[in-house]
Amino acid sequence: MTVKTDVIQFPTKGNADILDITNEIVQAVRESKLRNGVVTIFSPSATSAVTTIEYESGCLRDFRRLFDEIADPDQEYDHNERWGDGNGHSHVRAALLGPSLSVPFVDARLTLGTWQQIIFVDFDNRPRRRDLVLQIMGE
Repeated sequence: MTVKTDVIQFPTKGNADILDITNEIVQAVRESKLRNGVVTIFSPSATSAVTTIEYESGCLRDFRRLFDEIADPDQEYDHNERWGDGNGHSHVRAALLGPSLSVPFVDARLTLGTWQQIIFVDFDNRPRRRDLVLQIMGE
């Protein structure tokens, strides 16, 4: 088995900025020259997450609203008291969704469903420059 590691970088706007990163993952798998295996996408950040969704404007609004209901940024967070950075809700949201996703690929094609895209969500309360670590394993 071969293991290849790559890093992709991009700017985000923060405040539940949702980016469709599917094409970047497709390209990384293609460039790996591996035919069958799995790609793991990992966000080395405590205020962002990776998952799949139908990347459609209504669904994205629903997704953001859900997180506002679950972890309202206007609530009090002990993290904010300690650090004074106002992003306690960002840490909670990211922990609920998770920092990584693994997607199998067959014949160098991701096995995503028709309406399924890979997304990166930046929950922090300000713009950032983000890295994603891709680990592509296969043959």
